[in-house]
Amino acid sequence: MRAVRMLLDLTLPAVVAALALTMPLAHADPAKYPQFAQQTLPQDIKPEFISVDALVKEIKKGAKPLILDVRTAEEFKEAHILGAVSAPLDHFRDHIKSIPRDRIAILY
Repeated sequence: MRAVRMLLDLTLPAVVAALALTMPLAHADPAKYPQFAQQTLPQDIKPEFISVDALVKEIKKGAKPLILDVRTAEEFKEAHILGAVSAPLDHFRDHIKSIPRDRIAILY
């Protein structure tokens, strides 16, 4: 078990780096989402932004984040993070109740 943990500790950063290098660079285009571009969050919702490095550290500590891909279903089919769940912005309200409150939720 210890050897497996050591292997994971050594390979996880390499896998994340490889994914980062192989994933196509995507820039959010607000023109694709005009219905959301001017919206603001409710006052009781405070998003926290996290870097990839910080997320990797959390995963190494044992966090099991729920990764939600809020792009369109077509964009999700084209490419997505392994293990991510498709929750397009157009239908995000349908997904809100299924987001566990005891896990980190990462939206991209």
